[in-house]
Amino acid sequence: MAVRQIGFYVDTTRCINCKTCEIACKDFNDASVGQRIRKVKTFEGGEFPTVFAYNVSMSCNHCEDPACAAACPSRAYTKRAADGIVIHDPERCIGCRYCTWVCPYGAPQYDSRSGRIRKCNFCVAELDAGRSPICVTSCPLRAIEMGDIAEISLRTGATAEIRDLPPAAMTRPATRYRVRPEARK
Repeated sequence: MAVRQIGFYVDTTRCINCKTCEIACKDFNDASVGQRIRKVKTFEGGEFPTVFAYNVSMSCNHCEDPACAAACPSRAYTKRAADGIVIHDPERCIGCRYCTWVCPYGAPQYDSRSGRIRKCNFCVAELDAGRSPICVTSCPLRAIEMGDIAEISLRTGATAEIRDLPPAAMTRPATRYRVRPEARK
């Protein structure tokens, strides 16, 4: 287990589905056509007159117990001890796609251009240089933050549980969400 677990905090009450984070991530990572390392999804529900809709910006959740790492036969995944970031090493990847089958969030994605997997690596080069991930800096409404998950949870009351997403107990994701009451499980 990491000494400190950093992760994303997504305020779904601020996200307007502009997809700036998604596009900035795609551009920064030179992602292939059709590949979305960060994706914004809209969830809708309820019955008239009590309806709801919210937008969720999602990428790799850098889980405490990453299913992708456990399933990888080439050990292309590592979890950094200092901050809990789940790193994928494309040089070790054999392109078997096992990780894409087991990740409940769809974070690892096959890149047909390279024949290997791509996923969010928390912009570790930016982070190690003292800067924030591209998705965080690009969001015009500051709906995405990053930081120590324990501190974020205490400060915001945010939760890993959100309606329409897999149960957090599966992998213990390091992403927290601020949601309206109707979006809670």
